Amino acid sequence: MNVIDSIVTQAAGIAAVRRDIHAHPELCFEEVRTADVVAGKLTEWGIPIHRGLGKTGVVGIVHGRDGGACGRAIGLRADMDALPMQEFNTFSHASQNKGKMHACGHDGHTAMLLAAAQHFAKQRLFDGTVYLIFQPAEEGGGGGELAAGQLHSVARVAGESDRDSIKLGDALGLVAALGARHAAQSSASVAKLEGLSASVVRRSVSLPHLGTSP
Repeated sequence: MNVIDSIVTQAAGIAAVRRDIHAHPELCFEEVRTADVVAGKLTEWGIPIHRGLGKTGVVGIVHGRDGGACGRAIGLRADMDALPMQEFNTFSHASQNKGKMHACGHDGHTAMLLAAAQHFAKQRLFDGTVYLIFQPAEEGGGGGELAAGQLHSVARVAGESDRDSIKLGDALGLVAALGARHAAQSSASVAKLEGLSASVVRRSVSLPHLGTSP
């Protein structure tokens, strides 16, 4: 994989934002500070924003070299909420909010999308429009449903994960491909895989691809 030089150059700054968000986790529909951080960065980079998506979400809009005239649009999505659990790590950016923790990596998801936003703001080498969707309430709050109801001009939405162990063909990859509504909020799904004597049950961050005939 080729790494974009401009993103590498800004990596330390993005990492600092990620650690700041990690230290200040907020639960679903409470992501006010996180949204402020996101909105502040997007504004700093000259990206127009809309706030209030699904209550506490933020959307940044980046037009390409054609100013978006072609009408094509894609959404890039990251979730922002944390989990209601205590963090026991002792590093300097551990959670400062008792009983709340970014244990599912949403601080990393938000930081990765901010890195993409910063790159797009500088290098608009595409036609159409990119919507940068910072979604609230993925962890059981139905934030994906609320956000989807407010995004009418986006043909496709792509998310990201910080789990690099998933390979094409793995069970978890199959379940993740079931659809945006399953991937954009915590939910339960049951899938019977042909050729395997097992069922895959996915809830939040379980790892069914590591099991054999459970």
